Amino acid sequence: MANTTGALVARLVSALPASHGLRDRTEADLPFLRRLYAQTRQQELAPVPWTAQQKEDFLGDQFGKQHHHYLQHYPRAQWWVVTCEDDSIGRLYIEQTESELRIMDVSLLEHHRNQGLGGALMRALLLHTDELGLPATLHVEPFNPALRLYERLGFATEETRGVYLFMRRPAAQPSVENDLVPRAAAVAPDGDDEQIEPPVHRM
Repeated sequence: MANTTGALVARLVSALPASHGLRDRTEADLPFLRRLYAQTRQQELAPVPWTAQQKEDFLGDQFGKQHHHYLQHYPRAQWWVVTCEDDSIGRLYIEQTESELRIMDVSLLEHHRNQGLGGALMRALLLHTDELGLPATLHVEPFNPALRLYERLGFATEETRGVYLFMRRPAAQPSVENDLVPRAAAVAPDGDDEQIEPPVHRM
């Protein structure tokens, strides 16, 4: 698995612009990850008649619950921070098992979205699953704009699980490999927010 992980990281980094990269998440990243999480829910909470402090407290609690859920239910996950010129700009969480690659979360700070970065990472992950003969799976809310991207990449909804759609994309779909470009700079922005698995605990 270590060799496979190293090859996957190299593939993911090669799909990004030269100034971008991936590194392992550390405990020191938690404040950034909490801020990133809060950004992904700003639009959702905008109409809620709470004070700024109430929203901050709520999002902090929700981030903690999601973080605990991921640690508990994805013990073999890879936790990566996406970087741009050494600044943290996003996160990529996956778990690969013998039967699938679960794409847990792809999130980017607001001013780094809609530049093709999320799409480039997704296509690189799917090339990886094709080579291994594994399906890719994920959860997404029906109103998440990224749903359109996943459908274009070959994901189909298998069932509804609570507030989420559970989607699967089988291995070996040549069209995805044909669409992949070496660098995200050459990927047209897909216009979708790159967030895959929103909070586990909702209002």
